[in-house]
Amino acid sequence: MAEDKVSNCVEGDDNESQKEERAKWDNKLQYVLSCTGFAVGLGNVWRFPYLCQTYGGGTFLIPYIIALILEGIPLLHLELAIGQRLQRSSIGVWMSISPYLGGVGIAAMLTSFLEGLYYNTLLAWTLWYFFNSFEEPLPWKYCPLNNNQTGFIKECEKSTSVDYFWYRETLNISPGINTNGGGLQWWLVLCLIGAWLVVYICIIRGIESFGKAVYFTATFPYLVLVILMIRGLTLPGAIDGLIYLIIPDLTVLSQPRVWLDAATQIFFSLSLGNGGLIALSSYNSLKNDCEVDAVSVAVINSFTSIFASIPIFAILGFKATMGYRDCLNHNILLISNEFDIQDGNITRENYINWLNDLNATHDEQILSLSLKNCDLQNFLNQGASGTGLAFLAFTEAIIRMPAPQVWAVLFFIMLFTLGLSSMFGIMEGILASLLDLKVFPKYVPKEMITAIVCLVSFLIALIFTTASGNYWLAIFDKYGSAIPLLIIAFFELVGVIYVYGMPKFCEDLELMTGRRPNCYWHITWRFISPVLLFSIFVAYLVVELQHQLSYEAWNPDYAEFPKKEEKKYAGWVIFMCVFLSILPTMFIPLTALYQLIRSKCGICQRGNPTDNAALEL
Repeated sequence: MAEDKVSNCVEGDDNESQKEERAKWDNKLQYVLSCTGFAVGLGNVWRFPYLCQTYGGGTFLIPYIIALILEGIPLLHLELAIGQRLQRSSIGVWMSISPYLGGVGIAAMLTSFLEGLYYNTLLAWTLWYFFNSFEEPLPWKYCPLNNNQTGFIKECEKSTSVDYFWYRETLNISPGINTNGGGLQWWLVLCLIGAWLVVYICIIRGIESFGKAVYFTATFPYLVLVILMIRGLTLPGAIDGLIYLIIPDLTVLSQPRVWLDAATQIFFSLSLGNGGLIALSSYNSLKNDCEVDAVSVAVINSFTSIFASIPIFAILGFKATMGYRDCLNHNILLISNEFDIQDGNITRENYINWLNDLNATHDEQILSLSLKNCDLQNFLNQGASGTGLAFLAFTEAIIRMPAPQVWAVLFFIMLFTLGLSSMFGIMEGILASLLDLKVFPKYVPKEMITAIVCLVSFLIALIFTTASGNYWLAIFDKYGSAIPLLIIAFFELVGVIYVYGMPKFCEDLELMTGRRPNCYWHITWRFISPVLLFSIFVAYLVVELQHQLSYEAWNPDYAEFPKKEEKKYAGWVIFMCVFLSILPTMFIPLTALYQLIRSKCGICQRGNPTDNAALEL
């Protein structure tokens, strides 16, 4: 009976809340582009190709597609359907289903907030490279001279000009997260301001503003990918890169890690669990076919990942080929000078024959030359993921291409628009929840609320512009969303299927789409997806707990520099990692406990308990 009191309070105020007309999409295309732009992000370009490279090329598609069918599409359909049916944000949806599940919405909002902090910092870095892409030559092409103008800076000489521009001139990175490497980097602060200003301008009026922006931000990356693919396929070594990508290695399927990475990749790639998709679908009309939308967005997202891999690996194959040729030319020059061989006698084509002959007759002299190990496969193996792919591997390839400024500008515009579309969904997941909760007084305009959220996010994100900012961003990325999103998605399935009820949900789907869900949806929602999510969560914890938390530091004083130095996290940093992992999800049990105490005490205040519960928490 106590629980009924709380539920009746919610239902009693439901009609009053529905009096306020909710904004709607101008057309179906806006909605599909917004969902697609939110799902298709930076991970499609710089994480999926890396995973394909790591796990046997085309073989990785096997666990990836299985995860898509059994986990990704069912969860995507569920989120789009429940948001469209209840016409509320994530917090509103779960408080409507049960006050005890209100913490799921709060957790989703906080996870979106943490994601937005570091995700927009990636856009700030992209802006910095974009601005520098207009210089002639590109600033990461050559090492700068030292103060005496007598040679190059030693840190750059030991590494590369590309590494130096990224780690020193962009990040000005400290040798460790515990090292006091100075204050804010002003150039990064300015770029961060610019990134948040662009986001604010685009989302200032919610779907009314960013619904129009997605016409460009969600489609332009595909134009650039097509251009890059055409150019990449004409470069020397492109075929080697593509062969390296697609050659299958079925033995990797026996590795548990490949299945874990495939499941997590499809989960994060579709942007599940952070409330953004629920918020976007809540602006739909009730009679919208959310099932077709879910399948369409999932297919487009996966197609984009596969399609993006073609130009990426074509260009990386070109980079590997150029590195291989440079290596051979270096060795040929050393051998020619040592044995006074006429220029042109040793070529890249006959290098191996010459080397074998000289090894047979002058092995000691050859050994003294310290020749490099030139193997194309080794250069192809030098894959990179995340920021390493965008700001190191790709920038190195660009400086070797004709008209490098053009390709640099196109590449970084593409990255920025990809990230910007994802930021729309992230911010909508936050703002829609705040507006539905009525956290701010009615007289505060929506534009002001958006400005406050962006300003607070910017101020917190300043930590990423410090000398240790790159290390902190990696922590937020790994621990601020991975575990929380898995837990949130699990409770979403349990909340809809077992609390809201599968029969009622099926009736809602029939009302919206005109047909009841088939056996595939029943089986995945009821059994497969919850079990799969729980298994991923357990496997993720097991993998993480098997080793002490560590990170790779860029330390010029390290004896093996430019190899990165592996360092262990200090105790207080480990505490921050754990805190970020549990911060959002702690509101799930806390909200349930609050509602239980509230119901036991017989509290049923006037007004909307959804608002009161969230505000009092």
